[in-house]
Amino acid sequence: MRIGYFLSSEEYSPAQLIEQAKGAERAGFQSLWISDHYHPWVDAQGQSPFVWSMIGALSQATNLEITTAVTCPTVRIHPAVIAQAAATSAVLTGGRFRLGIGTGEALNEHIFGDAWPEEEVRLEMLEEAVEIMRGLWQGGTYSHHGKHYTVENARIYTLPDKPVEIHISGFGPKATEVAGRIGDGYVSVMPDGDLVSRFRETGGGSKPAQGAFKAAFAGSTDEGRLLAYEKWPNAGVPGELSQVLPSPKHFEQASQLVTAEMMDDAFVCGNDPEAHLEMIRKYADAGFDEIYVGNTGPHYQGLFDMYASQILPKLG
Repeated sequence: MRIGYFLSSEEYSPAQLIEQAKGAERAGFQSLWISDHYHPWVDAQGQSPFVWSMIGALSQATNLEITTAVTCPTVRIHPAVIAQAAATSAVLTGGRFRLGIGTGEALNEHIFGDAWPEEEVRLEMLEEAVEIMRGLWQGGTYSHHGKHYTVENARIYTLPDKPVEIHISGFGPKATEVAGRIGDGYVSVMPDGDLVSRFRETGGGSKPAQGAFKAAFAGSTDEGRLLAYEKWPNAGVPGELSQVLPSPKHFEQASQLVTAEMMDDAFVCGNDPEAHLEMIRKYADAGFDEIYVGNTGPHYQGLFDMYASQILPKLG
């Protein structure tokens, strides 16, 4: 089981993300996730650096493997462009890059005024995007005339030694089955053993399953809970709202229905290492091979120190 660190592009500046990546490597974390957003979920988070610039910087700052968690290669950015970005990232990292993808959220994808498709269409677009990216990574001139995308006489000249792995996000059965059928791995932020099993049974087999949870490190559980509530009230927004609400303002409105106590369902708050170990065990018991933890608030060095001394040694 691999334990990694989740870099939140919604909350931290580029310099802070680099600082966290270095700190995670020193603490003994084995790999990195990094989110890909055009907007933060709510204004209180306050950041949204361009993930591909960040990956270039991270490739020179650490030796850890990096996975996007996750990129949407269908609406805001054409899959042929994502294919080039991922190929360059793999070259820069010496093969330590994996492309995590998903069907995305209107929050990030609506900015050019495109219609936001229903789930079935988004999954259809995602499959076609994967076909295009893998076709371009084979080298040579590539053309594609599909239902959603056209590529004409395109060639990516800067390619890694082997094609980039594609890990696919799935929060429901349909997306998870797509991940099992065409993905090189599975991505989730829920310790749901049924979905991991569905991924494996629909073609995922022994391919890696990556899961992640959020923490709010602080001097007490109450302090951590308030940090989580200040920065991430959207974590308590239910159902499909996270996929369809179009702006931070709308998430702030929906978050008015969320209470600070509800953060306990989404975050490990405070500085108790046993609470972190318990959450890691939930993901391990669900069948995840890689587990990532991300921090909210200013006390990420405290989290690194705790993991280095009291958590990672216990996990071997």
